[in-house]
Amino acid sequence: MKHILIFFTDQLRFDAVGAYGNPEVQTPALDALADDSIVFERCITPSPVCVPARLSLFSGQYPARTGCSSNSLQTAYHGDGFYAEITKQGYQSCCVGKMHHTLDLYGRMGFEKRLSQEGTPNPKDDYAVYIREKYPYIFDYHGMRSEMYYVPQISPLPPYDHPSQWVGDRTIDYIRECDPEKPMLLMSSFYHPHPPYSPPAPWNKLYREDPSAPYMPDLKDLEDYWELITDRHSCRRLMLSGQDVLRMKNFYYACVSFVDYQVGRVIDALKEKGMYDDTLILFTSDHGDMQGDFGAFGKRTMMDPACHVPFILHVPGHGHEVQSDVCSLVDVAPTLLSYAGIPYDPGEYDGIDLLSEKRREYVFSQYESGKNGVYMVTDGAAKLAYNAQSGRYFFFDGIPEKRNTYSAEDPRIRKMKELLDDYRLSDTAVPDESRSLEPKPSKRHPHYTVRFDQVLYHDEEAAAIPEGYHIDL
Repeated sequence: MKHILIFFTDQLRFDAVGAYGNPEVQTPALDALADDSIVFERCITPSPVCVPARLSLFSGQYPARTGCSSNSLQTAYHGDGFYAEITKQGYQSCCVGKMHHTLDLYGRMGFEKRLSQEGTPNPKDDYAVYIREKYPYIFDYHGMRSEMYYVPQISPLPPYDHPSQWVGDRTIDYIRECDPEKPMLLMSSFYHPHPPYSPPAPWNKLYREDPSAPYMPDLKDLEDYWELITDRHSCRRLMLSGQDVLRMKNFYYACVSFVDYQVGRVIDALKEKGMYDDTLILFTSDHGDMQGDFGAFGKRTMMDPACHVPFILHVPGHGHEVQSDVCSLVDVAPTLLSYAGIPYDPGEYDGIDLLSEKRREYVFSQYESGKNGVYMVTDGAAKLAYNAQSGRYFFFDGIPEKRNTYSAEDPRIRKMKELLDDYRLSDTAVPDESRSLEPKPSKRHPHYTVRFDQVLYHDEEAAAIPEGYHIDL
């Protein structure tokens, strides 16, 4: 029997997992899984932002083809996605957690069953309904956003109702209730470690020593390619001190560890059900997080911390292996369809079957499009990026990126430039002329782009403040 389990996280950079050589983070469950899996060292997201990366996973196509390259409703893709293809083959299927598919935010997206937990309150959201019924006076159950977005904070919820454990619990419930004699497709998708970094107590105390300092190149080199990072989430703009950055990193790690705990619980449930030996398990993420490297936080850049994600693939009977060939989230669909023995048209997908002998030298990534687009081609180490706003190319010959050494005369760079230019010309996205990569500061919060406060519970939240006091909602 062939079962498939996908663990998907939000904003998890590749080196925030112990199995990738980080001695500071505690991820015993993922480390144990990696010891029995293929560990892909160079997985690059198709887009360093949620919606387009997740659509590329769903469709098996790059953003240039889906037409979605930012957190917007724009798309040229209207297919059913590969989850539906697997479900159609008789798989019992379920998705738990965050999907962030703007095609149908609360729809089933090809699964038989969906238990939703998106990032903002909505009466259609299963987790929102659960929390509001149980805790009527907790409004920011994912943590407070807005001016607190990048401020470490303790979750207002106990561990057993924290967003990560709710996903873990519902995933375990589905495993316990499923028929082990029937193939299963199960997706367990976590909101964390996406900000606000809000682990539950006492997990917030898991990391109390100063972590390693963020990577900072020579200041002169940083100024040379700052436009590739953009100022949207710079530590300078957010007014973050060195101590702020270290504290955020510790809370980020705490969120990662709490997700790791859920992964271990789910795998234990598989073993108790007698299904582990028959289950292909994939662990990966939509994109990474700068975590203070290059003086920035967040995503939306082609720098390695934002676009390099973990990719651990447990294949029954395969054992441990380290794979250094570059791969992408667009490879997930053809890999899992091939594993399940489901025929498909290779022309429908930009990815390859990672369990076959087929390999490729480069993958692509993209954020925004047209005059605002930033495009990249990479082998997982050397990378060539293009910023359409300035018309500049950037070439980095290693990780971490140290210096832009672009030269139009270099044969290797010329080859990559041809590939990247062809990719850019194939872009189906319609550029939004009103958008810009640079932030437009809010009048209320000049160091942030917009107000992120939830508005669904505005009246209830306002009513919780006694007369004579004013709450800014």
